[in-house]
Amino acid sequence: MNDWIVNTTFLDIPVEEWLFCIGAGVVSFIVLRLIWGLLMSRLTKIFGRTSNQVDDLILEIVKDTRSLTFAMISVLIGIQFLDIPERWADRIDHLWFLIIGIQIALWLSKGVTLWAQGRLNPHGVQEHNPVITRIISWMFKTVFWSILLLAVLSNMGVNITAFVASLGVGGIAVALAVQNILGDLFASLSIGLDKPFEVGDFIISGDIMGSVELIGLKTTHVRSLEGEQVVISNTELLKRVIHNYKRMATRRVVFTFGLTYNTPPEKIKQVTELVKKIVEGAGDLRFDRAHFKGFGASSLDFEVVYILNSSDFNIYMDVQQDINLKLMSELQAMEIQFAFPTFTLDFGKIALEGAPLNGTSPGVVPPPTPH
Repeated sequence: MNDWIVNTTFLDIPVEEWLFCIGAGVVSFIVLRLIWGLLMSRLTKIFGRTSNQVDDLILEIVKDTRSLTFAMISVLIGIQFLDIPERWADRIDHLWFLIIGIQIALWLSKGVTLWAQGRLNPHGVQEHNPVITRIISWMFKTVFWSILLLAVLSNMGVNITAFVASLGVGGIAVALAVQNILGDLFASLSIGLDKPFEVGDFIISGDIMGSVELIGLKTTHVRSLEGEQVVISNTELLKRVIHNYKRMATRRVVFTFGLTYNTPPEKIKQVTELVKKIVEGAGDLRFDRAHFKGFGASSLDFEVVYILNSSDFNIYMDVQQDINLKLMSELQAMEIQFAFPTFTLDFGKIALEGAPLNGTSPGVVPPPTPH
């Protein structure tokens, strides 16, 4: 058995060396995992005694070290026990650089992700603009992985200058091909900078009406009043007029009502004073005016204006309902009736002999006169 191990080769390498390689790799993986577990346990206890968020962030980043990284390092350690050609040894050195570089890029990406999560809550926004946060996060991650790619290529002997130049030319072609996506991306950046609306705002844009749920890099998600989710391109959304009701500090309310024509003139002024009293006592609002506006087709028309110190639609409806009920009760007590559409038929006077008294032909009834 020993002679077979010593004399047998695989890929021109003795089996004995392969066994040393495998054993060294397994032992290295176990040792690395044990050392890493002890280190993380120790750091967790040390950082748990402090209130500094920076060390907690570092601990979360380091904990994201992948098991695959330990496995690849263990394999490379085991390969050191093989007598391999020099050209393969150079390539293994490149693998060391690649594995370490990828893990560093993963750590940096994790750090950016944790930073973004610290600025955003699960619903999209806490106290910072979610669009700017996502764009910055995306840009940082792109830079990290681009640097890693260029570093790996440079380590492998590739001419980076020519490669970057070719990327620039290719980037122009790609930008022309995805100009619609880039348009939405810049529209998202515009939303993040100008802040025409934020997550949670109630907006109306064209035929879209609802609360903003998510502002993404390409689209905005709106939850409509009917319950369905409406997804619209950021570029198309910014082309429209946007009404943001969340930022409406006050609400100007105008309502009208009509009284019958048999209301005595002396009571008209009493009605305006009554309306002012009812409105001022209806809630947190500011009375503006109440006037006998004019003569309608079948009513004496009044117009009332007040400013509600709230943008909440439900509060507005509660206040208006209270005003309407009190107005109905008070007018009923004053024996004043609300008007409704009516008209009067005037048949005139017709002589017994059939001779008309108003110049019309016998038997012809003049048209009704509206009041």
